[in-house]
Amino acid sequence: MSLQAQARSTYRALLRELPRRTLSNPTPLHNRLREFYRDQIVSADEETLPIRVQEADQLAQYARAQRQYLGLVDRYNPGMTLDEEEKIRLTARRVGLNLPIEAKDQKEK
Repeated sequence: MSLQAQARSTYRALLRELPRRTLSNPTPLHNRLREFYRDQIVSADEETLPIRVQEADQLAQYARAQRQYLGLVDRYNPGMTLDEEEKIRLTARRVGLNLPIEAKDQKEK
């Protein structure tokens, strides 16, 4: 694979890791990435092009790993976003207990 083709592939990999946006409404990060590729990668000389492509590939791998990490954290730690009362209720349910209904909850229902 030529370096220009590898650069395009890396650019697409980076875009896949960013939130989806239309071309008519890009985020500042999309614009910055496009400018970086236009200025640094496409116009690079023969000596610096492999280094730039390798740096961009490492950035794409890092972004992919971060996305996967966040997915795993959400999957295996579902209680991180819950409030304290909900965590207690779910912990009690896990061992087969139900929390008693409090008086203030009965008045609301």
